Amino acid sequence: MTRVSTLQLNTSVKYLKGVGPKRAEALARLGLRTVGDLLYHAPHRYLDATTVTPLGRAHVGAEVTCVGRVVTTGVLPTRRGLRVFRAVLRDDSGPLECAWPGQPFLERQIKKGQLLLVTGPVRYYHGRQLVPREFVILADEGEAAPERGLVLPVYPATEGLTHRQIRGLVQQHLDTLLALVTDPHPAALRAAVGIPELKTALAAVHRPRDVVEAEGGRRRLAFDELFDQQLVQARARALAKRARAGITFTLKKELTTRLKEHLPFELTADQRRAIREIADDMTAPLRMHRLLMGDVGTGKTVVALFAMLLAVENGYQGAIMAPTELLAEQHLATLTRLLEPLGLRPPPELLIGRLTAAEKAAARERIAAGTASLVVGTHALIQESVRFHRLGLAVIDEQHRFGVEQRAALVEKGDAPDVLLLTATPIPRSLALTLYGDLDVTELRNRPPGRGTVKTALRTEAARPKIYEFIRAECAAGRQAYVIYPVIDESERADLKAATVMAGRLAKVFPELTVGLVHGRQKPEERDQTMRAFRDNAVHVLVATSVIEVGIDVANATVMLIEHAERFGLAQLHQLRGRVGRGAAASHCILLSDVPEAAPRLQAFTETTDGFKIAELDLKERGMGELAGARQSGGVLLRYANFATDLPLLEAARRAAGEIIARDPALVERQHAAYRERIVQRYERGFELFRVG
Repeated sequence: MTRVSTLQLNTSVKYLKGVGPKRAEALARLGLRTVGDLLYHAPHRYLDATTVTPLGRAHVGAEVTCVGRVVTTGVLPTRRGLRVFRAVLRDDSGPLECAWPGQPFLERQIKKGQLLLVTGPVRYYHGRQLVPREFVILADEGEAAPERGLVLPVYPATEGLTHRQIRGLVQQHLDTLLALVTDPHPAALRAAVGIPELKTALAAVHRPRDVVEAEGGRRRLAFDELFDQQLVQARARALAKRARAGITFTLKKELTTRLKEHLPFELTADQRRAIREIADDMTAPLRMHRLLMGDVGTGKTVVALFAMLLAVENGYQGAIMAPTELLAEQHLATLTRLLEPLGLRPPPELLIGRLTAAEKAAARERIAAGTASLVVGTHALIQESVRFHRLGLAVIDEQHRFGVEQRAALVEKGDAPDVLLLTATPIPRSLALTLYGDLDVTELRNRPPGRGTVKTALRTEAARPKIYEFIRAECAAGRQAYVIYPVIDESERADLKAATVMAGRLAKVFPELTVGLVHGRQKPEERDQTMRAFRDNAVHVLVATSVIEVGIDVANATVMLIEHAERFGLAQLHQLRGRVGRGAAASHCILLSDVPEAAPRLQAFTETTDGFKIAELDLKERGMGELAGARQSGGVLLRYANFATDLPLLEAARRAAGEIIARDPALVERQHAAYRERIVQRYERGFELFRVG
């Protein structure tokens, strides 16, 4: 048969022995269309069966892994009506009963004569009984038992294709497929990073002798995907710089110096450094493309104002675009207050959806004529009818809330203006390098003095009456409170208190106070109206879901009660906590949770207010998959890299990719052809980035 001799990594998987049309369909559901896809389909975990306990020595109270042949099976009902599947296993040391409560369907999967690996605790129930957490069918009746001392790969599976069938398929063809692999990295690079040769790594991933060997293989695959991604970013950065002849601003120090002299507070060291970095970018001939990442309350708006004034004193306009009208109004109030002593005329212009048609037309006219030198707005700024006279700096606040197209639309309102992106969501350095590798990143970590402190406490349901009394006392003293819930309606999760129901209940608890409600399903106008009423102290207690996480600034709010705190990620809790402590008064964040397993992580949260530390904790806890949409990094899925442990690999990948792109920007040299080919295949933008020229 010629099928194997002509096999290549891009050959359809249907040409492999043991893969018929049905199985090819199931493999396609897992994204496995070619034989190369199958080779790179890494196990998502391993069962370490190198230390197997003989069935006769599985003691009550122990956690064990055992292997034995199934001698009998059956389903038994219990007195409570629960049906239990039972199987007796036997090895040379004797028999042991295994029980799967509530899983009678296993009778169709586990058959007499099969060799089974089981892992779980041993309990006493009419004798010793193992309750498997998981099981693996190692062999069917009549099949030879695999060698003992196995590390068994467990593969992501799909309907119609078990992980055991996938394992069989991979093992059957592994040697043939490994023969097709060539390593694109030179030996010197592999040695410098400390990674194995590609064939060795793939063999270790699928057929490891021990867990350490499997991890070595994974690290190699992780390096490769990070390296590809860093090549793409280094190339994007090189192209952007080449096409980025921008405005060379001059540091005139007219408005910027006057602002510094009239600020009602002292700038932090972080703010001074950020202003310096931005000024260096703006006075250079290349366009600025910088991300200002600041923790809650670190004073990003002031830094952005210095940048905007640098543009204005050079005869250009500065614009700041915010994701909500409330946030835009807030920016306007802050800028107007800070600029008042400078006598800058006219004051900053506001362009948002809720203005009347006449107000919008007048604002557009002033923007087009250039009389409005500073402009604050929402998506309204990027409508076709808006023309800038001479846009020099585009500031985009909470940039992750805008799509790439929306950000580009604002930038295109000028002739190659500088771009400053702001975010209040601190992320660890590893994620920043991956998500924003084509940007320059500035961090603001220190909060300005004069900000109130926020005390965080973890409480259980028993403390509710005391918490309500505390909220009542704070509101009686003229202050305000937030009460946050994870869901909108009770029907979403019966066991969770929901915002709508609790808003009604709290109105009865606090008859003397006005209780407001905001959630994600309300119309934006309705939501904004309630938020404004809260801002103006017409609403005393604001019941909300996490929609208020970003950007509402009510200095008078001093209490943040978060119900079912275990339902929120740590980074999200930190954003919510950032809504209080914005004035000079002492503030309190109370986490309410009755879930004992969540207590350690919530306790860790109460002990730090550093957003960057919390982001690291969040990363360790949840992995990078759920953070900031990071899995979809640069348009390609990261399958092998783990950001909690692989930062050194990421740094190495960034260095290596940077050096290669500096030497050979379009990867046209012969030794880089494999890199180029891989990227063009893997990345949607690969082709356009690596076109020659």
